[in-house]
Amino acid sequence: MAEVRPATLARIQTDSVVEMLREFYPDLCFEIAVAMSTTGDKILDTALSKIFFCDSCFFIYTQIGEKSLFTKELENALERNEVDLVVHSLKDLPTSLPPGFTIGAICKRENPLDAVVFHPKNCGKTLSVLPEKSVIGTSSLRRAAQLKKKFPQLEFRDIRGNLNTRLKKLDEKEDFSAIILAAAGLKRMGWENRIGQLLSPEDCLYAVGQGALAVEVRAKDQETLNMVSALQDGETVLCCIAERAFMKRLEGGCSVPVAVNTMLKDGQLYLTGAVYSLDGSDSLKETMQTSVNYPHRNEDGPNDDVQHVGITAKNVPGQAQEAAENLGIELASLLLSKGAKHILSVARQLNDAC
Repeated sequence: MAEVRPATLARIQTDSVVEMLREFYPDLCFEIAVAMSTTGDKILDTALSKIFFCDSCFFIYTQIGEKSLFTKELENALERNEVDLVVHSLKDLPTSLPPGFTIGAICKRENPLDAVVFHPKNCGKTLSVLPEKSVIGTSSLRRAAQLKKKFPQLEFRDIRGNLNTRLKKLDEKEDFSAIILAAAGLKRMGWENRIGQLLSPEDCLYAVGQGALAVEVRAKDQETLNMVSALQDGETVLCCIAERAFMKRLEGGCSVPVAVNTMLKDGQLYLTGAVYSLDGSDSLKETMQTSVNYPHRNEDGPNDDVQHVGITAKNVPGQAQEAAENLGIELASLLLSKGAKHILSVARQLNDAC
């Protein structure tokens, strides 16, 4: 077994899911079988958008150049029954999963917003009051594209590494005035006190699936699917289905700036989606809504295993899932009709050329 680094986000997220399962099933034994470092932690001189890996999956050995965030090792481990489930940050998972796999549960979402962590010398400040030419670190094209437009007086540079590494770079050097991270990761690590500013959706729309944990299993493993369905959070599932359908229809990914914001209120699901050029100067943003107020029906048979953008949600009404998926597709189609494909194509070409 590979050495486990203490207090990694992947381990904390995995432990949290295992603890929830133990609460639901106190008579069952849950064991974390494998722990491997990710390639993303090791390769710090390449932009995140150029490396295809799942930074928050606990049992993954990653490979450079894979267009899917899954690896052959992960697929083989699940197929050989070496592991029964894998915990991921949902934002790291592709919208189309390899055959034989499914997301069997999405846990209740943590705060999906982005957060600013400031260098100690800038404690108490906000992005708007930082001196001109202050350098902000982020590994996300999505964050940089939005914030460049909103804060043109600031400079944005890539910063690599896991949360521990990035915070160490911020605190111990003078290279960055602040860095942008997901609020959910900081909270799970117990570092919520480092958040100097939460970026509202008006400032920065978040990534598809950000803040949500996904439990991936074998698609035909009914026993495990039934077990992990206890972790399912219906509201989070519907929001994330809409977001993932939006991303899939756009054919987006980490190499292009695509962003969302979702809200479920009074049976209505609201989805805001946007695409951006790399410098944020060109963008399209729209909001749509749909009703997801459908009763749950106990239906036996193959419909139980219908996947929506890679998600099997047994205890969420099927009609509501379909409505959420259609919402994402329709919103993406609207943006495409207004020129989103050109914006994303140019962004992808420029990013690949860097």
